[in-house]
Amino acid sequence: MGIKIYNTLTRKKEDFVTIEPHKVRMYVCGPTVYSNAHIGHAMSSLVFDIIKRYLEYRGYSVNHVMNFTDVDDKIINRANQQGVDPFELAEGYIKEFRRHLADLNILPATFNPRATQEMPQILEMIQGLIDKGYAYPKDGDVYFRVTRDEDYGKLSGRKLDEMQAGARIDVDDRKEHPMDFALWKAAKPDEPAWDTAWGRGRPGWHIECSAMNLAHLGEQIDIHGGGNDLIFPHHENEIAQSESFTGKPFSRYWVHNGMLTLSGEKMSKSIGNLVSIDEFLSKHSASTLRLMVLNSGYRSPLTFNDEVIGAAEKGLERLRSALKPALPGASNTSEDVKKSLDEQIKKTRDAFIENMDDDFNSAGALGNLFDLVRVINQARADGASDEILKPAQAVLNELCGVFGLILEKETGEDQSAAPFIDYLVELRTEMRKQKLFAFSDQIRDRLSSMGIVLEDSKDGTTWHRA
Repeated sequence: MGIKIYNTLTRKKEDFVTIEPHKVRMYVCGPTVYSNAHIGHAMSSLVFDIIKRYLEYRGYSVNHVMNFTDVDDKIINRANQQGVDPFELAEGYIKEFRRHLADLNILPATFNPRATQEMPQILEMIQGLIDKGYAYPKDGDVYFRVTRDEDYGKLSGRKLDEMQAGARIDVDDRKEHPMDFALWKAAKPDEPAWDTAWGRGRPGWHIECSAMNLAHLGEQIDIHGGGNDLIFPHHENEIAQSESFTGKPFSRYWVHNGMLTLSGEKMSKSIGNLVSIDEFLSKHSASTLRLMVLNSGYRSPLTFNDEVIGAAEKGLERLRSALKPALPGASNTSEDVKKSLDEQIKKTRDAFIENMDDDFNSAGALGNLFDLVRVINQARADGASDEILKPAQAVLNELCGVFGLILEKETGEDQSAAPFIDYLVELRTEMRKQKLFAFSDQIRDRLSSMGIVLEDSKDGTTWHRA
């Protein structure tokens, strides 16, 4: 049947057909680098990492561009507060964000353009919009003329007269229309600035992404992504200026992820209800956060609380449980057990693809993985040998890899205690044989308090870390 994607522009699911066969041009709006990144930023990066990984799994080559906004009012204001150079401030946060992406097991983009390094393309696009009558200079600024774009508002579903009513509070007499937006901003004292034909200044936020899209992916792209808080005005304005400049449809599919919420409010720097990426990773694994995103579905809001984190950690441990080796002395290689596993492998793979093809339904696909886990664990309990278990475990690892999940422990655990744990398990086994259950339970409970879980079966006892 092929992949279907929900398109914000048309408000419906559509068949995924790329401009070039088997090739995807995908642009995702990156961060404005003026402060520490929080897990709301991580959510968007994780969503599009999962989408990218799945498209590659399905045979597409993905040219993925994610920008860094490194010149902006927020960066300048923060630099002034700290008494540092704004470019140095931005560079430090770019390096930090790259580290976060690696820590979260997010595949690097094909290219990460920066606004300050794309100035020739930005200036060329602004001048082109002026020449075509879509923009006008005024006192060193340059504004986009929204009334020239007949379908302005088509992405957000807003009408220009309704926007105008909402904009009357802050009227700028230099604008022809209240909703005209800045392509270029005249320089203020001690701000980063570039010389142009219409005055010294710096680019507006929206034009940066349009110019970088054009420079690195061409006039038309397949997927434009970002958080749903960017639909208006950022993505709306990108469409207006890009399509006015090229005369062609900009992006075939507009894909937006839901917001991460804390105490019912969107996590944001302006509100101050932040959990930084470093803070989260100091307590939990990267795969825990990834599983939270997978469980919620990319278009849904994701509530951040201890209950959701706990559910993700339990789910991750359940996935890991299926990769444990066969029980001691296991020798069951019956055809029935093998057939059950082989059938489940096919069911899981088929259902996984069916769910992910349906607008990247990761929650449904994750359920398919847990079905495979259940059958693997049942086969192990029935005494299946490692030889019988390994093909199903390999498929589980493969599909978890499509999601970017790391099933091996990610904390670099010290294994030096393993021989002592093995000895205590043997000692407990001997106590149980002698019916010294109070002592054997004491060992189990003490190990449990240290995060060691014991599992008893008719073939012996195994242990793993919680």
